[in-house]
Amino acid sequence: MEGTAAHEERVTPLELFFDLVFVFAITQVTSLLSDDPTWGGVLRGMLILGALWWAWAAYAWLTNTLNPEEGAVRLAVFAAMGALLIVALAVPEAFDDHGVLFGLAYFVVRAMHLALYAIAAKGDHDLLGAVLRMTPSSMISSVLLVTAGFLEGDTRIALWVIALAIDYLGVLVGRGSGWRVSPHHFAERHGLIVIIAIGESIVAVGVGAAGLPLDAGRVTAALLGVAVAAGLWWTYFDWVSIVTERVLGRVTGAARAALARDIYSYLHLPMVAGVVLFALAMKKTLANFGDPLDTVPAAGLCGGLALYLLAHVLVRYRTSLVFGRGSIGHGRPAAVVALLALFPLALELPALASLAAVTAVFVGLIAYEAIRYRQPRAQIRQGVDPTLEMMSAR
Repeated sequence: MEGTAAHEERVTPLELFFDLVFVFAITQVTSLLSDDPTWGGVLRGMLILGALWWAWAAYAWLTNTLNPEEGAVRLAVFAAMGALLIVALAVPEAFDDHGVLFGLAYFVVRAMHLALYAIAAKGDHDLLGAVLRMTPSSMISSVLLVTAGFLEGDTRIALWVIALAIDYLGVLVGRGSGWRVSPHHFAERHGLIVIIAIGESIVAVGVGAAGLPLDAGRVTAALLGVAVAAGLWWTYFDWVSIVTERVLGRVTGAARAALARDIYSYLHLPMVAGVVLFALAMKKTLANFGDPLDTVPAAGLCGGLALYLLAHVLVRYRTSLVFGRGSIGHGRPAAVVALLALFPLALELPALASLAAVTAVFVGLIAYEAIRYRQPRAQIRQGVDPTLEMMSAR
């Protein structure tokens, strides 16, 4: 029995409203990277994104368990949104003057999450036990981020790394026992956040072109950027999101919770990070499409997109283990290698040519999968379930 998760629910309007704050936070991270396109800037940006993602993921688990639109819970979610907005506002100076503010607001977000989860676990001893097992790592991590705000330089960064490691690893205690997961709601919520992340790349096209002449090169770059964004959408929603949701529904209890944790809470983060890095590259490409990209934007273009697809490969592998056989396929691993191989060229070729090359990789991947998986893909999209064939095919 999956308790409250046994009844499938759709994502509520309040959850979507909550996610708008996360949209702003992602935009803030992209702006931070754009203002500081260095390896240090990337490190700081990814640490901030890691903290933001884990806070959002915590609430995704929470609202998968209790209805956020009922009674006092609705007001508490609004309060958490306010705290998360302060976190997002502090992002540009999270490693500078607003480090303490970021940490304190983040502490409030996480503490309210635990309090709401305790309410959701009332009368459910297994779920309450799971919440209690998670509480130490959540609170220790939050306190460390507050403490980091009083420090400077490498010491502050080191404390951030330790804090996030504690938070991310703390949920492994208990191996998923006690948690409740509603597969359809959980998959839908994460699918929507992937759309939000991809939307950030579209925003980057608009921001990157703002105030600049719309000549043929810049228009071409914008169209290619939208083509890559469409490729990001296609590679996730064409069949991957459908298959992962169905596999999640096949397992129960602790196995379901562990699978949800791995493929959604853990492996969707590199997808979002990859899209954010691509958004950075798009801003720089539109600004100077005729010149080669600098090292970090070039890494964002090739490496960010490779990271996005690598996460897909790992999701496929983790999901296929449910059937007792690990599979990574051919198409996406090959696309990851191709994108990484383009990095040295992106440092020499005009940015527009580099963007065209990565677009070609996505077009080739989509064409390959449409042909290679034609029959099982069609069956999946028609509601038939050849999941084992799709997961074990190489």
